[in-house]
Amino acid sequence: MGKPSVKPRRGARDLDRESLVADRLHSAAVHLLRRLRSQHDAAGLSGARLSALSVIVFAGPLTLGELAAAEHVKPPTVTRIVAGLEQLRLVMRERDPHDGRITRLRATPKGVRLMQLGRRRRVSYLAGRLRALPRNEIELVKRATDLIERLARHD
Repeated sequence: MGKPSVKPRRGARDLDRESLVADRLHSAAVHLLRRLRSQHDAAGLSGARLSALSVIVFAGPLTLGELAAAEHVKPPTVTRIVAGLEQLRLVMRERDPHDGRITRLRATPKGVRLMQLGRRRRVSYLAGRLRALPRNEIELVKRATDLIERLARHD
């Protein structure tokens, strides 16, 4: 008689495979985002200003504290970033209509246009890259995107 078969427990082998996939996905996402970022003429904005403006444009009016939390920076840092965006007339402060003690940040039309133009450029670049793929691979990317969106959602 041979050795009894032992079922591998869920652990090292599966986790290694999952870790490998996670590592490759992380690397691919970083490289893709860098390439897409290069497609966006941000009118000389630093990465921090561009990121903050994006949050303000796409998340709607929010307080300095909410922006600091979204950007994972301390309030003094976000205050400096916002001051620069205000100076460029990309964002403005407005009183909350329900509580006049609260000030919210809102993107100006110029700030919205800058972000929309950048997004159109990035999407156009990516669409051009996708057009070079065969149909079956485009469908595969679509399915992978559905899964990545699911992974990206908060619990």
